[in-house]
Amino acid sequence: MDHGFRETLGLSNQADIELTLENIVCVELLARGYEVSVGRAGAREIDFIARKGSDTEYFQVSYLLGSQNTVDREFGAFRGVTDNFPKTVLSMDQFDMSRDGIQHKNIIEWLVEPSPLHS
Repeated sequence: MDHGFRETLGLSNQADIELTLENIVCVELLARGYEVSVGRAGAREIDFIARKGSDTEYFQVSYLLGSQNTVDREFGAFRGVTDNFPKTVLSMDQFDMSRDGIQHKNIIEWLVEPSPLHS
């Protein structure tokens, strides 16, 4: 949903920052030409599976990775994914928390970088 419409309807973008960030990522993936869906790896939900041609990329979106529980939840969502396509956690954190082959990127930096699959 457009963020201006959310505010007009009395829905706070600030109060629902996680949903707002997920929406921004989804709209950006669509603008980059991906087909976007929500996925599952066992009992865990993956925020976005982005497909373009034969390429796939997985995304988790979090406002901040401020606790170990949040880190475990966001990175753990990929535990059941056994392929070698890129897996990325996006958050507003300024420092790189990449681990176990899963990239962590600042959401703003990700928004302005060219997509590796963008053509």
